[in-house]
Amino acid sequence: MFRKLLAVAAASYLVGACANEPPPPPPPPPVTQTQAQTFMVFFDWDRSNLSQQALNTVQQAASAFKTRGSARLTTTGHTDTSGPEGYNMALSLRRASTVKDALVRDGVPATAINVVGRGEAGLMVQTGDGVREPQNRRVEIVVDGTQVAGVFSDPRSYCKALSDKWRQFRTSQLDTREASAIARCEAGDYDSGIPVLEDALITAKMPLPAPGYRWPGRPI
Repeated sequence: MFRKLLAVAAASYLVGACANEPPPPPPPPPVTQTQAQTFMVFFDWDRSNLSQQALNTVQQAASAFKTRGSARLTTTGHTDTSGPEGYNMALSLRRASTVKDALVRDGVPATAINVVGRGEAGLMVQTGDGVREPQNRRVEIVVDGTQVAGVFSDPRSYCKALSDKWRQFRTSQLDTREASAIARCEAGDYDSGIPVLEDALITAKMPLPAPGYRWPGRPI
């Protein structure tokens, strides 16, 4: 009889313990794979400056970058077949660098941009040597299809991602509230640091590290 009473008491204790356990965290959103996007910027003969139309295209590429939680850009410069090959290689690099500078002015971190010069290689329109073909004088901007995870596995890594993104995109040095939140994150106070940095990014219309979701995996 005593053993039966012990068994009933133990079962009641286990049921009570289970009832006091916190609910499991929400499941993370699915991982998405975005498609790479390509933008074309064209140049006048023997020029590396950007026209107004080219600047509009660069702005579109920058906007595409900002809508992704994590991505890289590659600016690949090309020339037509007129002029010496060595000169054209240098010209293609100047064109690609000019586009990179414009992307940075539009808010893309310089560290996210890879610059490539191909000179006369990779012609869009196949021509013979010495031909001034406008479509071959270009820079291709590719925003890659980086895989973006829905949530981070722990608050420390997520808080660091928020801090890094704010440091990249901030528009003013007068960001003491956000700087304080970054300091709290670095001190391990994630509960007070994370919401401030999330709100700052959302207000500035910048994508969160897990686009569309706030910590821990809550849809915006």
